[in-house]
Amino acid sequence: MTGRPKGFKRLVAATAVLVAALLAAAGFVWRDDMLRTALDPKEPFQTYDPPPAPDYANRSGWALAPTAPEAPTAAEPKADIFFVGPTTYDGGRHWNAPADDPRADRLFRRAMAPNYAGPFVRVGRIFAPRYRQASLYSLMTLREDAKEARRFAYADVAAAFQFYLDNYNQGRPFIIVGVEQGGTLAARLLTDEIVPDAERMQRLAAAYLVETVTPADAPPLTPCRRPGEPGCLAAWASAFERDPERAQAILDRSLVWDGAGQLENLHGRTPLCFNPLLGAVTEAEAPARLSQGAANATGLEWGARPAFLTRQVSARCEKGVLRVSRPKSSTLRPSGSWSDRRKAAAYNLFYADLEADASARLAALLKRTAPPVAD
Repeated sequence: MTGRPKGFKRLVAATAVLVAALLAAAGFVWRDDMLRTALDPKEPFQTYDPPPAPDYANRSGWALAPTAPEAPTAAEPKADIFFVGPTTYDGGRHWNAPADDPRADRLFRRAMAPNYAGPFVRVGRIFAPRYRQASLYSLMTLREDAKEARRFAYADVAAAFQFYLDNYNQGRPFIIVGVEQGGTLAARLLTDEIVPDAERMQRLAAAYLVETVTPADAPPLTPCRRPGEPGCLAAWASAFERDPERAQAILDRSLVWDGAGQLENLHGRTPLCFNPLLGAVTEAEAPARLSQGAANATGLEWGARPAFLTRQVSARCEKGVLRVSRPKSSTLRPSGSWSDRRKAAAYNLFYADLEADASARLAALLKRTAPPVAD
């Protein structure tokens, strides 16, 4: 039996190599689309059966809480921190994460809590509710289903905050901190009927909406115009200086709450931009020498203070986006899986700056509300 000519075999081999190369190239080009599609629940939110709600009367309803939340001691900080964490759930099966999803909880404890709640540990007792967060996929699309998932998540956060006020706050000063999706939900807390109470507002030291877009022409709280000013709002969304796509995406794709509690596109409005290096909403540029310390606290034991890396970044507000220089340390760069890189970063470029900023605003509030000293 006569074999195939050598030229034919070489042609088949070359064709196979070409096909493999084309498939690899197509996979690379459409990789993001394919991975996003894998996270799509593929079910309308209207017919979706969400996971059970967390019970905030039980310790299991809180990702972080003091040992005795109803009985603060003199050894604990004088304030409370209500912390709404960022997205840690990818999606796939659910529009909204089960409150006890183990993988999402591990990411929260390993990376998000140490890096974003960590700066406030020495300022106040941390209360971080578990909530049925909208999935990462819901943040990648502007479909109405995704908006419904984010509105649904707000109901849990509002219930947790109300429970905290009714049972744990006991008239103490407090700070609200929200990161990324948690920041958007915290922004609505500030305009809902829960927070805008005259007596409660007197006890709000500050609100920090980290990596969160809120419109500058209608902020949910008076913006922080100077360091040490109590009762104000610090909100920003950042992009590295040489990342125009990220900066434009912030302006084009961000959703904010309207007056009726619905999510709408920013529609060309300018976001509020707080500069953590300057402690104020300002367009002034902050050189790297002002940076008090970035940190990568991922994997540290909860409550441990990380080593600070000073003079890592400069920062300036430009068209409502905080433009940040690339950090010098390799520990302050995105890492992890495709989905991890699309969540809040597993480090904090402004760790020490936020710690100092929150301490100063709380001190100013306590001084303002302290009873007069008798002669």
